[in-house]
Amino acid sequence: MRILAIDFGKKRSGIAVTDVAGIIAQPLTCVDTSQLIDFLSDYVQKEDVKTIVIGYPRQPNGEDSDSMRYIRPFVGRLKKALPAVEVEYFDERYTTKIAFQSMIDAGLGKKKRDNKNGIVDKISASLILQDYLETLRVL
Repeated sequence: MRILAIDFGKKRSGIAVTDVAGIIAQPLTCVDTSQLIDFLSDYVQKEDVKTIVIGYPRQPNGEDSDSMRYIRPFVGRLKKALPAVEVEYFDERYTTKIAFQSMIDAGLGKKKRDNKNGIVDKISASLILQDYLETLRVL
């Protein structure tokens, strides 16, 4: 069974998924947020997804970020569209900064880091998913 993670954005959202064994996180794609529920519905029909993890953006002091006003309604719609799939929030603080730094460390040039193709969003989703998997291993 796979676990899928979403780095939710107002315009587009990054998606990462585990391998079939649910061990390794890998970037999947970036989707226009307006098409996200349709994409996820199609994906879940093709793949055995047991859990969808949504990045939970918080400020450094632990309070919700402004993005939660968009994420909460989306999660409500997602749970209605996919009632058989568990949906969980997971802290995503600093994942975008870490994703950018990872791209720099990997030697990606400035032009490739511009995120027009959603690379940062996919990497951020992978970081969220990898962190989530690490917490499962600890439990």
